Amino acid sequence: MKKKQDLSTETFVDLSREEKRLLLKDRARLLAIEQKDEPVHQVFTEIIVFHLATETYGIETAFVREAIPLIDFTPLPGTPPFVLGIVNVRGQIISVLDIKKFFDLPDKGLGELNKLIIIRNNLMEFGILADEIAGIQNIATHELQPPLPTHTGIRKEYLLGIASNRMIVLDAKKLLSDKKIIINEDVTL
Repeated sequence: MKKKQDLSTETFVDLSREEKRLLLKDRARLLAIEQKDEPVHQVFTEIIVFHLATETYGIETAFVREAIPLIDFTPLPGTPPFVLGIVNVRGQIISVLDIKKFFDLPDKGLGELNKLIIIRNNLMEFGILADEIAGIQNIATHELQPPLPTHTGIRKEYLLGIASNRMIVLDAKKLLSDKKIIINEDVTL
């Protein structure tokens, strides 16, 4: 029998009936073998899910130190409106940012459900105010969509993307490294 690669339509016609039968049987056997797909290695990111106003947000847990109830805070006069104040967390003073004001979202006011999510990297640490913490979720990073056209201005700068469940994933790395958040008031005597 001739090599399979050399068979064209013309040479197939020249084969005997038995050779054709064997060739077709061999091809059918090869086609019947189920092709196993290579396993897709998806990269998942663990996200802490929280609510701000009417929207659902998330931030990577790799940047989250802890989430605690916000019981009390001390306001700081002369700071931008997005700085709620400071809190004492087990002897450590932590700045609290109200990212609802930072993102120009409607303000619901402080209630008993308010939580503080403390985020950090090797250079900075601060807390962000959340209306409610919904839990932790794993999302595939390749499924994140770019921000919607309605997310404009300052909000768009800090978005990692939008998850399939319409959760807005914040870019903690960008938040923690942004100079706009650092308040450094020079005092001259």
